[in-house]
Amino acid sequence: MQIDVVDELRQPEYTGDNRCEPCTVLNLVIAAILGSIVARKSRLGGLVAVGVSIALIYLRGYLVPGTPTLTKRYLPPAVLRWFGKDPEPTVASGLGGGPTTETDRDSTADDAVTFDEDAAVATDDTTSAADGDGTAAAGADADPVADLETFFLENDVLEPCEDRDDLCLTDEFEAVWFGEIDPLAESGVDVEAAVDAFGFDADPERFELSEHGEAYRLLSQTGAAGRWPSHAALLADVAASRALASWTDDWDAYAPETKGEVLNGLRMFLETCPSGGDVRMGEEVVESCCSSHEVIAVTCEDTGERLFEQRLADVDA
Repeated sequence: MQIDVVDELRQPEYTGDNRCEPCTVLNLVIAAILGSIVARKSRLGGLVAVGVSIALIYLRGYLVPGTPTLTKRYLPPAVLRWFGKDPEPTVASGLGGGPTTETDRDSTADDAVTFDEDAAVATDDTTSAADGDGTAAAGADADPVADLETFFLENDVLEPCEDRDDLCLTDEFEAVWFGEIDPLAESGVDVEAAVDAFGFDADPERFELSEHGEAYRLLSQTGAAGRWPSHAALLADVAASRALASWTDDWDAYAPETKGEVLNGLRMFLETCPSGGDVRMGEEVVESCCSSHEVIAVTCEDTGERLFEQRLADVDA
């Protein structure tokens, strides 16, 4: 019976790794004030009040109802930084998406691999990509894609839609893309498939493919090389990379960062989810422990998997 009560009170979304330290500190202060007020009439009652409050904060993450919502809405970014919290939740935008976090570092393998987001190459812990000795990805010196729309149109990946003023996948490329998706969906995406798809010239054993809730992260010792909002998004990127390798003449010449940018942009044009069913586009919310923001999201209707997300503020800019 006692265990059932504890389980009902426990809220994993606000405790453990998801605990908001500012919320916890604020509620502990409130608990201390509450305990001191009760202690004026009964010292024992004050101790009980403090003890019960601490237990609730431990199990639930907060004492005062609505604390997480209020914190996300009103706590200044500067205060979050005092507690080592990023005031901007990470958007899972594929390869190279988002800054490295402490959680990313703690989850990585022991071997040192650096993903250089400026040079967009992977190197081991003893060799620099600038040495020119083959450690850089094959296309590290290739020109980046200046304009994604032009790239897609020139390579017959996209074309004007017949029924609306927009761009759509060409039937031919969509067939090639799903021709790569279907076998991958059966075999699964592993580290070797991901590393090969993005063109890292590094041992796949130096990377780790980590599942974090619904999201997937490709990790090295220095942090996350990429984040995807779902398995379907990762599957779509790996399959699209294989499709583009046979569809275009110079796909292998592009650096990993460029490939990541192309693949992330291409994913938003999917009209069929890699796991089956239609997709929808709309505004949704991305949350961390202490903050939240709105994103434009492309989501699988049947499974709820998110294929693409971009900060709404970035779209408006």
